[in-house]
Amino acid sequence: MLPGMHKPSTDPLLLTLPEVAEILRVNENRAADLARRGLIPIVRLGRQIRVSRAQLDQFVASGGRALPGGWKRQAEPNQAA
Repeated sequence: MLPGMHKPSTDPLLLTLPEVAEILRVNENRAADLARRGLIPIVRLGRQIRVSRAQLDQFVASGGRALPGGWKRQAEPNQAA
């Protein structure tokens, strides 16, 4: 390595949703849902979604955000006639 050059970090700057899911210890569908709802900060690269490692760490350190309406879904009214 030449003098004055920085050694590349082994930690990626941007994470994929499967990597985010592993870090948050949730399944990939939940990580995608959190990203889609805007609850975790995302970076769009065309149609691909990535998450900044630094922003994810800050999100977790700040306690995250609650799901709108709580974690339980309301029961759908029965449509049977």
